[in-house]
Amino acid sequence: MSLLGLITLVLHGALAGMYYSFSMSVIPGLKAIDTDAADLAMRSMNRKILTPWLFVPSFGAPILALISGFFAEGSSALWFFAAAAVSFAGSLIVTVIVNVPLNNSLDSTRIGFAEFHPRWNTFNILRTVSSVASLVLVGGGLAG
Repeated sequence: MSLLGLITLVLHGALAGMYYSFSMSVIPGLKAIDTDAADLAMRSMNRKILTPWLFVPSFGAPILALISGFFAEGSSALWFFAAAAVSFAGSLIVTVIVNVPLNNSLDSTRIGFAEFHPRWNTFNILRTVSSVASLVLVGGGLAG
């Protein structure tokens, strides 16, 4: 088992856990409080999450899966390439095309939390499922 493969696995696990926790606790928790408080809290989270600790797994997971595929042998390479594709399409692209623009709309007060959360969470669930699938695919690459 390579160190590169293990780092790839950890990055995919971090993304899956983050997306899962937002869908299962953060958004439901915010839906249970006053809308103005939810607006303020989500805006604050959206600003505070923009750190290298977010960008490393967000960009690193699909990139390292792709690199791992080039270094892997036999069928393991296919597992890593599949993980890279699923991670890129289902997590990174969805984030850039849907979730970030929604975050920006909330931050600029063009929309409120009541408008924001249904679409945002739907696509966050897609990111969660994609990240868990990518995690499994990386595991297949490591096991292969």
